[in-house]
Amino acid sequence: MASWYARAVHRYEKMRWAQEPNRITPAFAWGLEHISGQADHVDPRGFLDQYVENAVTCSDDWFAVVPPQDYVLEENVLTFTSGVVSPWPENNRVYGQIFRATRKDSSANSNHRAFRAAVSESGLSDIRPKGPAVVVLAQWNSRWDEQQSVCRWLSKLGITAIKISLPYHDRRAVPGHPRADYLVGPNIGLTLQANRQAVIDVRHMLRWLEHEGYGPLGLLGTSIGSCIGFITMCHEPAVRTAAFLHVSTYFGDVVANGLTTMNVWEPLAEAGISKQDARRYWLPISPLPYISKLREAGKKFLMITARHDPTFLPEFTRALFDNLRGARVKFESLTLPCGHYSLGVTPFKQAAGYRFGKFLQRELCHESG
Repeated sequence: MASWYARAVHRYEKMRWAQEPNRITPAFAWGLEHISGQADHVDPRGFLDQYVENAVTCSDDWFAVVPPQDYVLEENVLTFTSGVVSPWPENNRVYGQIFRATRKDSSANSNHRAFRAAVSESGLSDIRPKGPAVVVLAQWNSRWDEQQSVCRWLSKLGITAIKISLPYHDRRAVPGHPRADYLVGPNIGLTLQANRQAVIDVRHMLRWLEHEGYGPLGLLGTSIGSCIGFITMCHEPAVRTAAFLHVSTYFGDVVANGLTTMNVWEPLAEAGISKQDARRYWLPISPLPYISKLREAGKKFLMITARHDPTFLPEFTRALFDNLRGARVKFESLTLPCGHYSLGVTPFKQAAGYRFGKFLQRELCHESG
């Protein structure tokens, strides 16, 4: 039996979920045309099985980047062309809000030796180091003005923050879809394409930061942002450290079992997609397959979780922790007595913010010894 406290948290979570505007239930689609297939393929399951196996096995190629040549910075907003072309032009331009560090840490320069060496090797030795920076990946359906307080907090700690607009979010939203229905939706192929696009967009943003002289570099991700961030960390050598709020093993498990994705799961289930199918088809955009890449990488990361989370269920979080420990990957963690939405309210948001802020400051600004 759940305690009265856990039941109270879940009531709050359901109330917040019910209050979200513009929620729709999209139609199911295989969406193979978004992943190099044909919309009318005679065997969509067979196509997906082969595609997924290849994507995971060759994930370095699947998430590979060729930095764009059209970076534009105006009034602290960076824009550039996405590395993945979707059918909607609005989604194919990436935006990032920059919050420059307002305080310089006296020991920050001691952590730039590896950064300077990398810059020198790339032929950019004339770039003056500008200090550490973090790419911030917000939660699903976040708005342009959300998580700005998080970025300002990091800037006060001596870390430049750049908040990326995820695919189909805020300025990248497509007509008729004010919510990001195409980043997490019952269109299987489109969801694969959109999350691959997100990882590649983040890596392009990291390339710009490197070119401009920022470093060392980190990530901060929340909810879907934590999933995208984790996969990016596994594939991006430039990422030294990261902090993630809400974590799970499989993308499909969250969709099939989570409160906030009930409208996504309903059409999938009606189409005969099982929970095991969802786990398998969305394996390339799940954290679990890439844990082995962290074993010798020496990256430092923190995971903040919610004990009563009805979206990223605690058993999925524990499974990720167990797999990391089994692979002998070191990490830090903090579990707070709240839920998914309630991690963003007092006092939990202050506890989480202080913890990830000081963690990122320690790892990016201070001498590692």
